[in-house]
Amino acid sequence: MTDDVRDRLAAIDDPRFDDNLVSLGLVGDIEIEDGVAHVPLALGAPHAPTETEIAEQVREAVREAGYEPSLSVEIDDQTPAGLVEDAPNVIAVSSGKGGVGKSTVAVNLATAMAQRGASVGLFDADVYGPNIPRMLGVHEHPGMAEDDETIIPVEHYGMKLMSIGFLVGENDPVIWRGAMVDKVLTQLYHDTDWGDLDYLVVDLPPGTGDAQLTMLQQMPVVGSVVVTTPQDVALDNARKGVRMYDDRDARVLGVVENMSTFVCPDCGSEHDVFAAGGGEKLADDYDLSLLGRIPLDPAVQQSGEDGEPVVLSDTESAALFEDVAGRVMDRVGEIRRESHRLTANARNAPPAR
Repeated sequence: MTDDVRDRLAAIDDPRFDDNLVSLGLVGDIEIEDGVAHVPLALGAPHAPTETEIAEQVREAVREAGYEPSLSVEIDDQTPAGLVEDAPNVIAVSSGKGGVGKSTVAVNLATAMAQRGASVGLFDADVYGPNIPRMLGVHEHPGMAEDDETIIPVEHYGMKLMSIGFLVGENDPVIWRGAMVDKVLTQLYHDTDWGDLDYLVVDLPPGTGDAQLTMLQQMPVVGSVVVTTPQDVALDNARKGVRMYDDRDARVLGVVENMSTFVCPDCGSEHDVFAAGGGEKLADDYDLSLLGRIPLDPAVQQSGEDGEPVVLSDTESAALFEDVAGRVMDRVGEIRRESHRLTANARNAPPAR
Protein backbone atom coordinates (compact mmCIF):
# COMPACT_ATOMS: atom_id res chain seq x y z
CA MET A 1 0.00 0.00 0.00
CA THR A 2 2.71 2.47 0.93
CA ASP A 3 4.60 1.55 -2.24
CA ASP A 4 1.68 2.75 -4.36
CA VAL A 5 1.63 6.09 -2.56
CA ARG A 6 5.40 6.45 -2.79
CA ASP A 7 5.34 5.64 -6.53
CA ARG A 8 2.78 8.38 -7.07
CA LEU A 9 4.86 10.86 -5.08
CA ALA A 10 7.86 9.94 -7.24
CA ALA A 11 6.00 11.56 -10.13
CA ILE A 12 6.08 14.96 -8.39
CA ASP A 13 9.11 17.09 -9.21
CA ASP A 14 10.72 19.72 -7.03
CA PRO A 15 10.78 22.75 -9.38
CA ARG A 16 14.04 24.03 -7.91
CA PHE A 17 16.14 20.86 -8.08
CA ASP A 18 14.75 19.26 -11.23
CA ASP A 19 14.17 15.86 -9.64
CA ASN A 20 11.29 14.11 -7.90
CA LEU A 21 10.49 14.32 -4.20
CA VAL A 22 11.33 10.69 -3.48
CA SER A 23 14.70 10.69 -5.26
CA LEU A 24 15.63 13.90 -3.43
CA GLY A 25 14.87 12.25 -0.08
CA LEU A 26 12.13 14.73 0.76
CA VAL A 27 9.55 12.03 1.62
CA GLY A 28 9.88 10.22 4.94
CA ASP A 29 8.45 6.89 6.06
CA ILE A 30 4.81 6.70 4.93
CA GLU A 31 2.30 5.08 7.26
CA ILE A 32 -1.26 4.09 6.36
CA GLU A 33 -3.87 3.66 9.04
CA ASP A 34 -7.69 3.53 8.79
CA GLY A 35 -7.66 4.89 5.26
CA VAL A 36 -5.35 7.79 6.11
CA ALA A 37 -1.87 8.09 4.59
CA HIS A 38 0.52 9.87 6.94
CA VAL A 39 3.23 11.46 4.81
CA PRO A 40 6.24 13.24 6.39
CA LEU A 41 7.78 15.85 4.09
CA ALA A 42 11.07 17.72 4.40
CA LEU A 43 9.55 21.13 3.80
CA GLY A 44 11.05 23.90 5.93
CA ALA A 45 9.38 27.10 4.72
CA PRO A 46 5.74 27.18 5.84
CA HIS A 47 3.34 28.95 3.48
CA ALA A 48 6.05 29.53 0.87
CA PRO A 49 4.43 29.53 -2.60
CA THR A 50 6.52 26.63 -3.93
CA GLU A 51 6.19 24.43 -0.87
CA THR A 52 2.46 25.17 -0.65
CA GLU A 53 2.13 23.95 -4.24
CA ILE A 54 4.25 20.86 -3.51
CA ALA A 55 2.08 19.99 -0.51
CA GLU A 56 -1.09 20.38 -2.59
CA GLN A 57 0.29 18.07 -5.29
CA VAL A 58 1.15 15.50 -2.60
CA ARG A 59 -2.39 15.66 -1.21
CA GLU A 60 -3.84 15.18 -4.68
CA ALA A 61 -1.56 12.19 -5.36
CA VAL A 62 -2.49 10.56 -2.05
CA ARG A 63 -6.21 11.00 -2.78
CA GLU A 64 -5.71 9.48 -6.23
CA ALA A 65 -4.22 6.45 -4.45
CA GLY A 66 -7.46 6.15 -2.48
CA TYR A 67 -6.38 7.56 0.88
CA GLU A 68 -7.01 10.68 2.89
CA PRO A 69 -3.76 12.68 3.19
CA SER A 70 -2.23 13.69 6.51
CA LEU A 71 0.96 15.66 5.97
CA SER A 72 3.60 16.55 8.53
CA VAL A 73 7.01 18.22 8.48
CA GLU A 74 10.06 16.06 9.13
CA ILE A 75 13.22 17.88 8.12
CA ASP A 76 16.78 17.14 9.15
CA ASP A 77 19.05 19.87 7.89
CA GLN A 78 22.20 21.68 8.88
CA THR A 79 20.89 25.23 8.43
CA PRO A 80 20.84 27.37 11.59
CA ALA A 81 17.08 26.82 11.88
CA GLY A 82 17.59 23.07 11.61
CA LEU A 83 20.29 22.97 14.25
CA VAL A 84 18.28 24.77 16.96
CA GLU A 85 15.23 23.02 18.37
CA ASP A 86 11.94 24.77 17.57
CA ALA A 87 13.77 27.71 15.98
CA PRO A 88 11.91 29.81 13.43
CA ASN A 89 13.37 30.69 10.08
CA VAL A 90 15.23 33.87 11.01
CA ILE A 91 15.54 36.34 8.13
CA ALA A 92 17.81 39.34 8.61
CA VAL A 93 17.04 42.48 6.59
CA SER A 94 20.25 44.45 6.19
CA SER A 95 21.84 47.30 4.27
CA GLY A 96 25.30 48.72 3.92
CA LYS A 97 24.07 52.23 4.74
CA GLY A 98 21.07 54.03 6.15
CA GLY A 99 18.39 55.79 4.16
CA VAL A 100 17.73 53.03 1.61
CA GLY A 101 14.35 51.96 2.99
CA LYS A 102 15.53 48.89 4.88
CA SER A 103 12.88 49.19 7.60
CA THR A 104 10.17 49.74 4.98
CA VAL A 105 11.20 46.50 3.30
CA ALA A 106 11.33 44.65 6.65
CA VAL A 107 7.86 45.83 7.67
CA ASN A 108 6.21 44.98 4.37
CA LEU A 109 8.08 41.67 4.05
CA ALA A 110 6.95 40.52 7.50
CA THR A 111 3.38 41.75 6.96
CA ALA A 112 3.12 40.00 3.59
CA MET A 113 4.33 36.74 5.16
CA ALA A 114 1.70 37.03 7.87
CA GLN A 115 -0.95 37.74 5.23
CA ARG A 116 0.01 34.45 3.55
CA GLY A 117 -0.91 32.66 6.78
CA ALA A 118 2.53 32.28 8.38
CA SER A 119 3.19 32.88 12.05
CA VAL A 120 5.60 35.83 12.00
CA GLY A 121 7.65 37.85 14.45
CA LEU A 122 9.28 41.19 13.64
CA PHE A 123 12.30 42.27 15.69
CA ASP A 124 13.33 45.89 15.24
CA ALA A 125 17.01 45.72 16.14
CA ASP A 126 17.88 49.01 14.42
CA VAL A 127 19.30 50.54 17.57
CA TYR A 128 19.78 54.12 16.46
CA GLY A 129 16.72 54.38 14.21
CA PRO A 130 13.93 52.18 15.60
CA ASN A 131 11.13 53.31 13.27
CA ILE A 132 9.02 50.18 13.12
CA PRO A 133 6.59 51.12 15.96
CA ARG A 134 5.70 54.28 14.05
CA MET A 135 5.56 52.52 10.70
CA LEU A 136 3.10 49.99 12.10
CA GLY A 137 1.10 52.49 14.14
CA VAL A 138 1.94 50.74 17.42
CA HIS A 139 1.38 52.87 20.52
CA GLU A 140 1.18 50.21 23.23
CA HIS A 141 4.23 48.69 24.90
CA PRO A 142 5.17 45.05 25.51
CA GLY A 143 4.14 43.45 28.77
CA MET A 144 5.90 41.25 31.29
CA ALA A 145 5.08 37.69 32.24
CA GLU A 146 4.42 36.69 35.84
CA ASP A 147 8.09 35.83 36.34
CA ASP A 148 8.97 39.51 35.67
CA GLU A 149 11.72 38.34 33.36
CA THR A 150 9.95 37.26 30.17
CA ILE A 151 8.79 39.97 27.78
CA ILE A 152 5.42 39.59 26.09
CA PRO A 153 5.68 41.12 22.59
CA VAL A 154 3.09 43.46 21.15
CA GLU A 155 0.81 41.83 18.58
CA HIS A 156 -0.27 43.86 15.56
CA TYR A 157 -1.34 43.03 12.00
CA GLY A 158 -1.05 39.36 12.92
CA MET A 159 2.63 39.68 13.93
CA LYS A 160 4.54 39.63 17.21
CA LEU A 161 6.63 42.78 17.55
CA MET A 162 9.63 43.80 19.61
CA SER A 163 11.59 47.02 19.13
CA ILE A 164 14.36 49.00 20.74
CA GLY A 165 11.92 51.88 20.29
CA PHE A 166 9.80 50.46 23.10
CA LEU A 167 12.65 51.11 25.54
CA VAL A 168 13.28 54.78 24.80
CA GLY A 169 11.16 57.89 24.47
CA GLU A 170 9.87 58.77 21.02
CA ASN A 171 12.14 61.82 20.77
CA ASP A 172 15.03 60.58 22.92
CA PRO A 173 18.33 59.79 21.21
CA VAL A 174 19.91 56.39 21.82
CA ILE A 175 23.40 57.17 23.12
CA TRP A 176 24.82 53.75 23.94
CA ARG A 177 28.30 52.38 23.60
CA GLY A 178 28.90 49.13 21.73
CA ALA A 179 28.91 46.87 24.79
CA MET A 180 25.56 48.28 25.93
CA VAL A 181 24.07 47.83 22.47
CA ASP A 182 25.19 44.20 22.35
CA LYS A 183 23.80 43.51 25.80
CA VAL A 184 20.40 45.08 25.13
CA LEU A 185 19.94 43.41 21.74
CA THR A 186 20.92 40.01 23.12
CA GLN A 187 18.62 40.37 26.11
CA LEU A 188 15.67 41.56 24.04
CA TYR A 189 15.99 38.65 21.64
CA HIS A 190 16.42 35.94 24.27
CA ASP A 191 13.98 37.29 26.87
CA THR A 192 11.07 37.83 24.51
CA ASP A 193 8.43 35.10 24.44
CA TRP A 194 8.15 34.78 20.67
CA GLY A 195 6.01 31.66 20.88
CA ASP A 196 5.79 29.23 18.00
CA LEU A 197 6.91 31.21 14.94
CA ASP A 198 7.41 30.13 11.35
CA TYR A 199 9.56 33.18 10.56
CA LEU A 200 11.30 35.90 12.53
CA VAL A 201 12.18 38.97 10.45
CA VAL A 202 14.97 41.05 11.99
CA ASP A 203 15.51 44.65 10.94
CA LEU A 204 19.26 45.01 11.51
CA PRO A 205 20.99 48.35 11.99
CA PRO A 206 22.59 49.66 8.78
CA GLY A 207 26.27 48.97 8.27
CA THR A 208 28.57 46.12 9.26
CA GLY A 209 29.50 46.81 12.88
CA ASP A 210 29.26 45.17 16.30
CA ALA A 211 25.46 45.25 16.50
CA GLN A 212 25.08 43.32 13.25
CA LEU A 213 27.68 40.73 14.23
CA THR A 214 26.08 40.29 17.66
CA MET A 215 22.71 39.52 16.11
CA LEU A 216 24.22 37.10 13.59
CA GLN A 217 26.03 35.28 16.39
CA GLN A 218 23.02 35.13 18.69
CA MET A 219 20.29 34.12 16.26
CA PRO A 220 19.90 31.11 13.96
CA VAL A 221 19.81 33.26 10.82
CA VAL A 222 18.91 31.22 7.74
CA GLY A 223 19.53 34.09 5.35
CA SER A 224 19.61 37.80 4.74
CA VAL A 225 17.77 40.17 2.45
CA VAL A 226 20.13 42.98 1.38
CA VAL A 227 18.42 46.27 0.56
CA THR A 228 19.97 48.89 -1.69
CA THR A 229 19.01 51.81 -3.88
CA PRO A 230 20.33 51.96 -7.47
CA GLN A 231 23.01 54.63 -7.13
CA ASP A 232 26.72 53.77 -6.83
CA VAL A 233 27.10 55.21 -3.32
CA ALA A 234 24.50 52.81 -1.96
CA LEU A 235 25.85 49.91 -4.01
CA ASP A 236 29.38 50.41 -2.67
CA ASN A 237 28.07 49.95 0.86
CA ALA A 238 25.66 47.18 -0.11
CA ARG A 239 28.62 45.12 -1.35
CA LYS A 240 30.11 45.35 2.13
CA GLY A 241 26.78 44.22 3.52
CA VAL A 242 26.81 41.17 1.25
CA ARG A 243 30.37 40.25 2.17
CA MET A 244 29.57 40.52 5.89
CA TYR A 245 27.90 37.12 5.56
CA ASP A 246 30.95 35.41 4.05
CA ASP A 247 32.23 34.35 7.48
CA ARG A 248 28.80 33.46 8.85
CA ASP A 249 26.61 30.38 8.42
CA ALA A 250 23.80 32.55 7.02
CA ARG A 251 23.20 32.82 3.31
CA VAL A 252 22.24 35.94 1.39
CA LEU A 253 18.74 35.19 0.13
CA GLY A 254 18.88 37.97 -2.42
CA VAL A 255 18.80 41.67 -3.15
CA VAL A 256 15.92 44.14 -3.07
CA GLU A 257 16.43 47.29 -5.10
CA ASN A 258 14.37 49.99 -3.41
CA MET A 259 13.43 53.39 -4.89
CA SER A 260 14.31 51.98 -8.28
CA THR A 261 12.20 54.32 -10.39
CA PHE A 262 9.66 57.08 -9.94
CA VAL A 263 6.30 56.57 -11.62
CA CYS A 264 4.68 59.89 -12.50
CA PRO A 265 1.17 59.87 -10.99
CA ASP A 266 -0.11 62.17 -13.75
CA CYS A 267 1.33 60.67 -16.93
CA GLY A 268 2.32 57.18 -15.78
CA SER A 269 5.83 57.43 -17.22
CA GLU A 270 8.81 56.01 -15.33
CA HIS A 271 11.87 58.06 -14.41
CA ASP A 272 15.21 56.82 -13.08
CA VAL A 273 15.74 59.23 -10.19
CA PHE A 274 19.06 57.79 -8.99
CA ALA A 275 20.29 55.35 -11.62
CA ALA A 276 19.09 52.16 -13.27
CA GLY A 277 19.84 48.47 -12.77
CA GLY A 278 22.12 48.82 -9.74
CA GLY A 279 20.40 46.14 -7.69
CA GLU A 280 20.47 43.73 -10.62
CA LYS A 281 24.19 44.38 -11.13
CA LEU A 282 24.88 43.73 -7.44
CA ALA A 283 22.94 40.47 -7.61
CA ASP A 284 24.78 39.43 -10.78
CA ASP A 285 28.21 40.28 -9.32
CA TYR A 286 27.64 37.95 -6.37
CA ASP A 287 25.47 35.37 -8.13
CA LEU A 288 22.43 36.28 -6.01
CA SER A 289 18.73 36.48 -6.70
CA LEU A 290 17.20 39.86 -7.46
CA LEU A 291 14.16 39.54 -5.22
CA GLY A 292 12.40 42.62 -6.52
CA ARG A 293 12.56 46.25 -7.60
CA ILE A 294 10.36 48.60 -5.56
CA PRO A 295 9.57 51.98 -7.16
CA LEU A 296 9.83 55.36 -5.49
CA ASP A 297 6.13 55.50 -4.70
CA PRO A 298 4.51 58.24 -2.55
CA ALA A 299 2.03 55.61 -1.35
CA VAL A 300 4.87 53.66 0.29
CA GLN A 301 6.09 56.76 2.13
CA GLN A 302 2.57 57.73 3.21
CA SER A 303 1.80 54.24 4.47
CA GLY A 304 4.80 54.47 6.80
CA GLU A 305 3.52 57.77 8.15
CA ASP A 306 0.01 56.38 8.58
CA GLY A 307 1.18 53.23 10.36
CA GLU A 308 -0.36 50.85 7.81
CA PRO A 309 2.04 48.83 5.60
CA VAL A 310 1.50 49.52 1.92
CA VAL A 311 1.40 45.78 1.26
CA LEU A 312 -2.10 45.80 2.79
CA SER A 313 -3.34 48.20 0.11
CA ASP A 314 -4.57 47.55 -3.40
CA THR A 315 -1.65 49.14 -5.24
CA GLU A 316 1.10 48.10 -7.62
CA SER A 317 3.69 48.55 -4.86
CA ALA A 318 1.69 46.20 -2.63
CA ALA A 319 1.78 43.52 -5.34
CA LEU A 320 5.54 43.99 -5.72
CA PHE A 321 6.11 43.54 -1.98
CA GLU A 322 3.91 40.43 -2.02
CA ASP A 323 6.09 39.02 -4.80
CA VAL A 324 9.24 39.81 -2.80
CA ALA A 325 7.84 38.00 0.24
CA GLY A 326 6.97 34.95 -1.86
CA ARG A 327 10.47 34.84 -3.35
CA VAL A 328 12.10 35.21 0.07
CA MET A 329 10.03 32.35 1.50
CA ASP A 330 10.82 30.22 -1.54
CA ARG A 331 14.55 30.89 -1.09
CA VAL A 332 14.32 29.79 2.54
CA GLY A 333 12.60 26.61 1.41
CA GLU A 334 15.23 25.92 -1.26
CA ILE A 335 18.07 26.32 1.24
CA ARG A 336 16.47 24.03 3.79
CA ARG A 337 15.44 21.32 1.30
CA GLU A 338 18.92 21.31 -0.21
CA SER A 339 20.49 21.08 3.24
CA HIS A 340 18.18 18.18 4.15
CA ARG A 341 19.15 16.36 0.96
CA LEU A 342 22.88 16.84 1.59
CA THR A 343 22.52 15.79 5.24
CA ALA A 344 20.65 12.63 4.25
CA ASN A 345 23.22 11.79 1.56
CA ALA A 346 26.09 12.23 4.01
CA ARG A 347 24.38 10.01 6.58
CA ASN A 348 23.71 7.25 4.07
CA ALA A 349 27.14 7.36 2.41
CA PRO A 350 29.27 4.25 2.95
CA PRO A 351 32.06 4.69 5.48
CA ALA A 352 35.45 5.69 4.11
CA ARG A 353 37.92 2.82 3.87
